[in-house]
Amino acid sequence: MNKVMTRTVQRHPASRPPIRRDTRRPGGSPPRSPAAGPTRTAPSPTRHPAVPQPRPTDLFADRLLLVLSGRRPVHAMLRHTVGPAYDELAHLAEHGPLRARGLRPVIRDIGYCEPRPGAIEAFVRIATGDRLRAMAFRLELGRDHRWRCTAVELGGARTRPSRQD
Repeated sequence: MNKVMTRTVQRHPASRPPIRRDTRRPGGSPPRSPAAGPTRTAPSPTRHPAVPQPRPTDLFADRLLLVLSGRRPVHAMLRHTVGPAYDELAHLAEHGPLRARGLRPVIRDIGYCEPRPGAIEAFVRIATGDRLRAMAFRLELGRDHRWRCTAVELGGARTRPSRQD
């Protein structure tokens, strides 16, 4: 089983976005020599560094945090959850476990493991002020190649008793 830790570097929302380096803009091309006359040259291909795509664990952690902190409604996760995970999420959000006055919860750390191909089990450490909480969730890859949440737990033991049929 491979365990991976992510998000060790905090992103600050107040930081500036990356600078645009477009060679097609004025000042990006070499100056023309007036004696040479008009000539056409093919633009030189420049390699731009690939922008890393966010992992599904990062996206789902952010979405779940927004719902559990009350900043997004539960139905925002309707198409991103499957089966009893939505019911569990609705139950958790109803009690607002991550709501705090004046303090916004922040994701401190995300880790995950892949028990089998197409499944990811992740944990998240969430800080609200000086209080630290834990959240765990499971993602499974569907036939349409989209990740969906199949289980959510917050802070250890389940808050609802399990059904017995």
